[in-house]
Amino acid sequence: MTGPAFGLDLRRSRTLIVGLVVVTALYAGFISVFYTNVVENAEQFESLLDAYPRELLVAFGLGEGSFADPGIFLSGYVFSFLWPLVASITAIALGTRVASDANRGFLDVVLSTPLRRVNHLLGSIGTQVVAIAIVALAMVTGVFVGDLLIEPNFPEDRVALSALHSLAFGAAIAGPTTLLAVVLLDRGRAAGIAAGVLVVMYLFNVVAALAPDVDWLSSLSAFRYFNLQGLIGRGEYPISDSLLLGVIAVAGWTMAIIAFRRRDLSA
Repeated sequence: MTGPAFGLDLRRSRTLIVGLVVVTALYAGFISVFYTNVVENAEQFESLLDAYPRELLVAFGLGEGSFADPGIFLSGYVFSFLWPLVASITAIALGTRVASDANRGFLDVVLSTPLRRVNHLLGSIGTQVVAIAIVALAMVTGVFVGDLLIEPNFPEDRVALSALHSLAFGAAIAGPTTLLAVVLLDRGRAAGIAAGVLVVMYLFNVVAALAPDVDWLSSLSAFRYFNLQGLIGRGEYPISDSLLLGVIAVAGWTMAIIAFRRRDLSA
């Protein structure tokens, strides 16, 4: 019975998914078109940025090296900037839906059918995975379309692989968010806590880059494990980071399922 639950939840999410797909693809494609201009004027861009501390540039995903490096360009202007925002919106909006359904009484209607509560949650989790994957593919597709209009070209195989790591990052947000939603059964509180934790983790990553004495703070941030410069620039896929993000996602969803089976939905 998970199939019908998945289909229902996916239909309910189509407006959000389509909106994010359009915005993400347009932004990624628009930024990608400027790569040629950046390559041609790389020295001027770099001289302008010399006025800023190197640590500050690293904190915002620009790293070390030339702007002509596709890894630095795409990571700094698309993946490190756009994707965390889009992935957070998708994961939080869909991950907290079970709490919204409980608050509005919709869950009582659904569970009055032969559908088991675990199947309902599994359908929601399936929607989260599919939605995050679709939006990640839209982002990569936008880069590909922009790439058709410019020279030099981006390494297309590496850009395509970046969608997989982007999916892992988004899932790592969705899993714990779903657990919060099940435990609290309050969409506003669950979404607020999830967003607050993400902001704190982002600040941890920035502070760690600016102050080497406390660089251990970055190990507590999910943003540390979402860096695609090495993949796009050198072809080095971050396997360990993807696995870690995947473990966080699966652990969050698994604990949410266990908690949801025992949760008093009238509380």
